[in-house]
Amino acid sequence: MAVTAYVLIQTEVGKAARVAQEVNAIDGVVSAEDVTGPYDVIARAEAATLEELGRMVVGRVQMIDGITRTLTCPVVHL
Repeated sequence: MAVTAYVLIQTEVGKAARVAQEVNAIDGVVSAEDVTGPYDVIARAEAATLEELGRMVVGRVQMIDGITRTLTCPVVHL
């Protein structure tokens, strides 16, 4: 069973649309959209394990120019 998470992303001013496009192109990202509110982009990502998901966020998502902060929220099924 895959691990799913929402990744909440804050960006530099004026960079949300480009960041959303770049995040959306990452393998494992199901969707990424620019939004309004305290976060600028919300992405939905899937990976085989929580560790793999963490590597994706730290190694791929956080390396995108214009991202200032991320918050990863794994989905739990109660």
